[in-house]
Amino acid sequence: MSSTRRLLLFFTLFSVSNIVLSASFGPLAGRDDHDHDHAPLRKRLPSTSWYQRDDHPVHNLFKRGKRDTTSDGTNYAEVGSAAWSAGYPEGKPDVTQLPQEWVDALNAAVAAGKIPNIPPSTSTGGNPTYGSLDPMSDEVCSTTYKCRKNDWIWDAPEGVFGAGFDDGPLPTSDPLYDFLQQNDIPSTHFMIGINVLQNPKEFTTAFETLGDDIAVHTWTHPYMTTKTNEELLGEFGWTMEIIHNSTGGRLPKYWRPPYGDSDNRVGAIAKEVFGLQTILWNQDTEDWSMGEPGSQATPESVQAALTKWIEGPKNPGLIILEHELSNYTVDAFIQAYPLLKSNGWNVVSACQLDGGSAYQNADGDDGTVTHVSSVLADNEPPVSNSSAAAPTSAPTSTGSSVGGASSHAGTSTKQTTATAKSASVSSAATGATQSSAATSMRWHAAVPSTLAAGLVLFVSAVVFA
Repeated sequence: MSSTRRLLLFFTLFSVSNIVLSASFGPLAGRDDHDHDHAPLRKRLPSTSWYQRDDHPVHNLFKRGKRDTTSDGTNYAEVGSAAWSAGYPEGKPDVTQLPQEWVDALNAAVAAGKIPNIPPSTSTGGNPTYGSLDPMSDEVCSTTYKCRKNDWIWDAPEGVFGAGFDDGPLPTSDPLYDFLQQNDIPSTHFMIGINVLQNPKEFTTAFETLGDDIAVHTWTHPYMTTKTNEELLGEFGWTMEIIHNSTGGRLPKYWRPPYGDSDNRVGAIAKEVFGLQTILWNQDTEDWSMGEPGSQATPESVQAALTKWIEGPKNPGLIILEHELSNYTVDAFIQAYPLLKSNGWNVVSACQLDGGSAYQNADGDDGTVTHVSSVLADNEPPVSNSSAAAPTSAPTSTGSSVGGASSHAGTSTKQTTATAKSASVSSAATGATQSSAATSMRWHAAVPSTLAAGLVLFVSAVVFA
């Protein structure tokens, strides 16, 4: 064979092999493994810490039929639909329209001596008063006055930060929810019932997308100690009803009193009628008042307070009163979070301070609830993830939603030894699985390329022999 023909044959084989190589390595060459879009992953499974077990008697107040592992026998209306929103109070609950089951449960608790016979307090804008009764007495034990003689949760364990946000859901919740999801931060949302009614999209994000804990913050955010027993039924009951009907029949175990205002009577109705444990707080930045006329709170003062507590002693742990009420309050937490991490705080949802149980998984708000042995299930589905919008400098009005025009009683509590137990939250890593998949993909691409290169070498050896 002449030299010219040998060269032509060689270059022909070389060109064919190059095409094979380009087809094999083309999708990988010149790019990083992470230059493509991933379907967003839910790193946390929905917590079971926040809702009552299936056999808890409080379920009898909210549904008919026995709940099994897949449903409670009720076809719930789609959250946000007209059928879903029908039947709830549009404002202050009417005590003449309460479900009879709630009234019967209250009367039974009163007859059994479980509800203290304390008259409602009086408030004209300041701290509630009880006439001749001492709010710090064993009889009253007002949380507004920082009475700690009950088993209510005030402190987190040493080194633990109990994350929770009041007054949602609201449109201003969206950037907070984006941040929580992006940073895999577990938290409790103490929700106002009428705000759930008015903001179903944000509620669904908190419950389904984040898998976060949902707790009661009453229906209209009143000073609870000023209410009669029957009025308290409406504030607790309707909030639990809308959460129950929006989560496939789950009932919250925890509540937080608006303004931190509770006492022995209110706490007893919460516990004995509705099975609710009380979660308060041991620090308050008064973030809720930023932007309010006459308020002394500023973004700088709130950050200074957060920095002081986060960099301070870790015993007891922190439960800081925070809100998803405005852009100001949301941004306060977002700015402080890196400091929490750098100072070694164990951030858990506030509901888990009471000794929360292991995770379970549920697909959506009405899917099967199944026990899992590890934090991340093998078949955990991807969930949607919206882009985080940077909080603006001006607060967003809450319009007709409850909570925006109200103030919270300031909290300055003496630090005591923490009595609550926490369930630490850990997230399973997905990096190893993704790395293994990428390696497998590269090996699959490399096999035909290697064969092509070997073919060139073999033919060249024969041609030029």
